[in-house]
Amino acid sequence: MRVRKKKNGAVRFEAASDVITDIPKKEPFEYIVTEKVGEYDKYCLEIGCGKGSFSTEIARRNPNKGFVAMELVKDVIIFAAEKAKAAELPNLKFICSDAAVINDIFPNKTFDTIYINFCDPWPKARHAKRRLTYHDFLEKFKLILKDDGKIEFKTDNRDLFDFSLPEFEMAGYVLSDVCYDLHNSEYMKENIMTEYEKNFSQKGFAINRLVARKK
Repeated sequence: MRVRKKKNGAVRFEAASDVITDIPKKEPFEYIVTEKVGEYDKYCLEIGCGKGSFSTEIARRNPNKGFVAMELVKDVIIFAAEKAKAAELPNLKFICSDAAVINDIFPNKTFDTIYINFCDPWPKARHAKRRLTYHDFLEKFKLILKDDGKIEFKTDNRDLFDFSLPEFEMAGYVLSDVCYDLHNSEYMKENIMTEYEKNFSQKGFAINRLVARKK
């Protein structure tokens, strides 16, 4: 879906530059989380943070962890950064970049947890390689996870979820907590909803969820 260009977008982006790092597509760049976010025992990454409800809330609940939230679209990440600044969260920073170059951005074994929430399902078969849960992407993510790291994945798209299960296994992950109706499960107690999740769950869509750990 095309995002409308925001009024004063460049000005707003610049105003949030203390919490956003803009990384042009395919430009090598090393992002050291201890320098950008601060010293924490654990670090977490959200890929595709949208308007930032999830990243802001999880950082608020876990002040002892460092969080990085990635989003490709500048006119979307502005909202996320403004939310985080308003909430005064020193443990949360943002990156405007493409996940395809993620291994140029982060050193290996940086993150304890990666969150993938409601990514684009790319429903046409010829676009399967663009899905964030395609095994080539999952191999990239595995490199920046610590040895005991994990991915937490949520989607309302059952076809994408079913596609993703063997992709995780192919990429060398062990699956657990596989759930086809998150909001009516034992895992809902700790769940933090995204803007998208709130909207589509209210419309009756079941939310699928899993945890994938490095072998």
